[in-house]
Amino acid sequence: MKALGIAATGMMAQQTNVDVISNNIANANTTGFKSARASFTDLIYENQSREGAVTAEEGTTRPIGLDIGLGVRSVGTLRLNTQGGLTQTESQLDLAIDGRGYFTVNLPDGDQAYTRDGSFRLSAEGQIVNHQGFEIDPGVVLPDNTTAVEISETGIVSAYVEGDPIPVEVGQLTLTTFVNDAGMRPLGNNLLEATVASGDAIPALPGDAGVGILRQGYLEASNVDIIRQITDLIQAQRAYEMNSKAIETADQMMSAANQIK
Repeated sequence: MKALGIAATGMMAQQTNVDVISNNIANANTTGFKSARASFTDLIYENQSREGAVTAEEGTTRPIGLDIGLGVRSVGTLRLNTQGGLTQTESQLDLAIDGRGYFTVNLPDGDQAYTRDGSFRLSAEGQIVNHQGFEIDPGVVLPDNTTAVEISETGIVSAYVEGDPIPVEVGQLTLTTFVNDAGMRPLGNNLLEATVASGDAIPALPGDAGVGILRQGYLEASNVDIIRQITDLIQAQRAYEMNSKAIETADQMMSAANQIK
């Protein structure tokens, strides 16, 4: 009887499913967070009677086979890169991407990471950085005595300096896209890194064809749908319970078989 092992794989798969759903719910208020969905695949099959096999001397063939599957396993988590809602803020350095694309930040080790979180701030040197202090790429430094910052939809950064009514252009923000966004690896802290699966980073200007624009004074909210997550959680719980029941039933059947005299 293979039911014990088969049902056990189902319980482990649903445990992974619940873990993914729990992470989605936990990040429901995380800026720029993209929800994920666990993906599964069936395991190999034991072929006890092959379809199409000859069943008689007259050459008749079996129309169906007898295949017993050995369960299920997790194959990955698919990140759902749909647009999150835009929330207005009071900060001139808060930026939301309306459409495709990522901000690029330079990590301390020299590598680069990518993020949808546009809650930027200024360093002590007047450089625009993320909440961890990592500078954005390309770098933008605001002049001393800057009283206001203006960032256009196409990423042009202009600064109003005290005593001068005319803004000074100080930089150009860019966005980065990938052929396969779902193939990027999450690093935590709202950062992602490129992988072989995602393809190479493709730099572009905001507003280019297939690239989003910037919204100053806004942040992109998480795209987590709480109602959908709760529904998925209930379904995962029921599936876990059914697999548990299958193990209990198989155990009872084996006990009954052992008691036959």
